[in-house]
Amino acid sequence: MSSDTQTLDIDAIRTFLDGRLPGFDGAVEVQKFATGQSNPTFLIKTPAGQYVLRRKPPGVLLKSAHAVDREFRVQKALADTEVPVARMHLLCEDDSVIGSAFYIMDHVAGRNFTDPVMGDTDPATRGAVIDDMNRVLAALHDVDVDAVGLSDYGPPGNYFERQLGRWTKQYKASETRTIPEMDELMKSLEEQMPADDGQRGLVHGDYRIDNMIFSADEPRCLAVLDWELSTIGHPYADLAGVIMQWQMPPGQEGRGLAGLDRKVLGLPSDEEFIEAYCRRRGLPEIDNFGFYLSFSFFRMAGILQGVLKRALDGNASNPERARKLGDFVPIFAQSGLNALSSTK
Repeated sequence: MSSDTQTLDIDAIRTFLDGRLPGFDGAVEVQKFATGQSNPTFLIKTPAGQYVLRRKPPGVLLKSAHAVDREFRVQKALADTEVPVARMHLLCEDDSVIGSAFYIMDHVAGRNFTDPVMGDTDPATRGAVIDDMNRVLAALHDVDVDAVGLSDYGPPGNYFERQLGRWTKQYKASETRTIPEMDELMKSLEEQMPADDGQRGLVHGDYRIDNMIFSADEPRCLAVLDWELSTIGHPYADLAGVIMQWQMPPGQEGRGLAGLDRKVLGLPSDEEFIEAYCRRRGLPEIDNFGFYLSFSFFRMAGILQGVLKRALDGNASNPERARKLGDFVPIFAQSGLNALSSTK
């Protein structure tokens, strides 16, 4: 049984797959992906094909975090929709097999862009990739959750109110030092909470270009990955999450577009991306977008604080990167305050 995030018990995996995965003949080769901060992720190579294993990290975890069972369920439910996902194969909730719950899905071969600049591509390709990212986001929010069996995938009520409460608790549970900007942001979001407008649908929760696989031959999304934070909620949370990411500094740490000439790069402005999304979904202009953007900064700050806490506790998938990400918490908090005070 494997008890850390860096390795897998190959014999245990071989025993589990035998008789469960069609075509599997006992040969297994395992390689850990560098990505997958929250749930350690591994490439499983077999003669029957290549697969991906996503597992919960071992150890004491925050309540409701690392829900690989939910990841498995939502991707399985989306199999026949316009939202591209990997094919799901097996879910194992027996901790005794490798030390924590895990699932196995197809490995989707293609291009994965680590940031929206897409440095090795030309302007036309960049624009087309982002437009397909927009198309998939609109398709996700148009999914009929009742028809795909996900009507109970999230509780009713004001999504942003619920999420603010959840991430405030998560943040405080993983707090390692006092960050005045975060304290102020949590208070301000509570005070400026908009009334529930009734929009309710499936949201991804971490919709970014680096969580997508694109075709190697064309600007078409083949799979959306990393569904750990998905739930039934308000679609503007995902949309604001995209814009939030773009407002971060460019490069491998920020992975944003701040300060870059998007027109020269072939990339849309924030407003153009939002307009395209609204057009695809037949929506009017979005009021009070600054609140949704601020909330996205707050929630990401909470997520990064959790990543830092796991690194300090010895449970992080990539400890060095986790500590670097933790440095962004006060930056995200201040950005959230800036967005909340904007008139956008």
